Amino acid sequence: SELSNFKIVEINTFGEKRINFNLKNKLSFARGSESNSLSLDLNTIKEKNIKEKNIQNEITKYEIIINTRVKFRVIKTGLSGEFAIKKTGDYTVANQYSQTLTNEKNLTKILTNNIAEEIINELIIRINAI
Repeated sequence: SELSNFKIVEINTFGEKRINFNLKNKLSFARGSESNSLSLDLNTIKEKNIKEKNIQNEITKYEIIINTRVKFRVIKTGLSGEFAIKKTGDYTVANQYSQTLTNEKNLTKILTNNIAEEIINELIIRINAI
């Protein structure tokens, strides 16, 4: 928290609504000095692919890829930049469909938390470089 010398005052989101909602909640806690107020644009895309099938050609594993493109702008100075973060993970198909959905939701939540932490770290590095 000592390194974060910025405050996120505006977050605009595009793409996956649920992931963006969670990212917005995580990033809104990034509070620092008022001198570097930031505006963020988050564009999130989620892909779900088949990773494995068994001998009976039944799907046993799915892979989730979350791509987030972050554009930031320091409001006071007008400096801006952008970077992308990509996280992947896989989950198994359970016997019950509801359990498979729970596995997918849990993986999405974990990947979203990792993306939020990485966004904050990247912003710290980039803002301190300015």
